[in-house]
Amino acid sequence: MTRTDDVVITTVSTPVGRIRLAVTTVGLAGLTWEGRELPGAELPPAADDGRSTPVAHQLVEYFEGRRRGFEVEVDWRYAEGTQRQVLQTLYDGVGFGKSITYGELAERSGTGVPARGIGAIMGSNPMPLVVPCHRVVAHDGLGGYSGGVDGNGLEVKRWLLTLEGVLPPTFDWPAFP
Repeated sequence: MTRTDDVVITTVSTPVGRIRLAVTTVGLAGLTWEGRELPGAELPPAADDGRSTPVAHQLVEYFEGRRRGFEVEVDWRYAEGTQRQVLQTLYDGVGFGKSITYGELAERSGTGVPARGIGAIMGSNPMPLVVPCHRVVAHDGLGGYSGGVDGNGLEVKRWLLTLEGVLPPTFDWPAFP
């Protein structure tokens, strides 16, 4: 086993719930809401040597509205083949305050995956928020979102898109249900 086969797991409190991070020596390998399966959690645990700090700090800045992009190393080991190509296209090409439809992402990725298949790839994203699947919307509305807890995925997606200025704020902004 090499040093890159261990993981530091950290939890960050956010307005959309507690987020768990899995950070290897390569970079961020997994991110999910507390209570969900975390990609990377099966690796041998390591004492936090500071590698999780930049990711946690940047998440806090993002939710405070002070960060528009993440500058962290990404460990892509949990995204392979077509999934990785689509997620990499999203990660590299759809920045803060922007959105893209499932069909547009399908076309831009060059994978031949239809829009419905892009939705499935977004639902299996091992690093939501940092690889911003919340920015992928249906041609006629928000589409779905597998983030959040207790079935509040669409509310989380709406909140994130409002934070980024894609959607206008509602009367209760910035409160989260």
